[in-house]
Amino acid sequence: MARPADAPSPTATAVLDDAVRALAPDADANRLVPRIAAGEAPRDVFTTFALEQQQVIASDRISFQHLARRADGDPPVADFFDLLARGEALALEQLAGLADSCGLTERDRANYRPRPGCQAYPSYVARLALGAEPADVVIALTANFAAWGGYCATVARATHDHYAFPDTARAFFTFFAEPAPDLADQARAAVQHGLDTGQSRPAAAHRYGRLLQAYEEMFWDSLTD
Repeated sequence: MARPADAPSPTATAVLDDAVRALAPDADANRLVPRIAAGEAPRDVFTTFALEQQQVIASDRISFQHLARRADGDPPVADFFDLLARGEALALEQLAGLADSCGLTERDRANYRPRPGCQAYPSYVARLALGAEPADVVIALTANFAAWGGYCATVARATHDHYAFPDTARAFFTFFAEPAPDLADQARAAVQHGLDTGQSRPAAAHRYGRLLQAYEEMFWDSLTD
């Protein structure tokens, strides 16, 4: 149904808040993180996590760079994806501490065979990078990052309380668990630009976000397959 002519345009803050709320996963959607929180998951799950995340980060960084190029004529949107791509490079540096604590060698990394369920998420991000409206991808990713950040905060505590990992190994999880005000500001600017120019379609963004959340849960579930 068309919006009445005198109805106020939605703000980016309202659109993003609605997406985070509407797309939040059910409390029991993630089967692994509660086990980690209780110290019941096997320690080798972190080895698999590090190996899989190495693949995820490399793929997502390329996807974000491509989205930035596609949004070249829309600076607020391009800036958001440029910031994300730089963040992936930092995340890869933080991941090294976890990989080292798990005893992973370069040969382990090179010979590892990624699990399809863990790689569904970056594969879908790559699909969005190719064909989705970049401003809508901002909305979908923002909702997913809210869930991901919560999971990382839980795991960061558990790696200290139950698994005795050093701070260098926990750094990857704390990196994503901590608030990122610059990214939040860029997301609002990108979405507002999309709304103001008529490029953003929140309904489509929610469809993307639901699949992202489903693939997020698939990632965690697949770590113990």
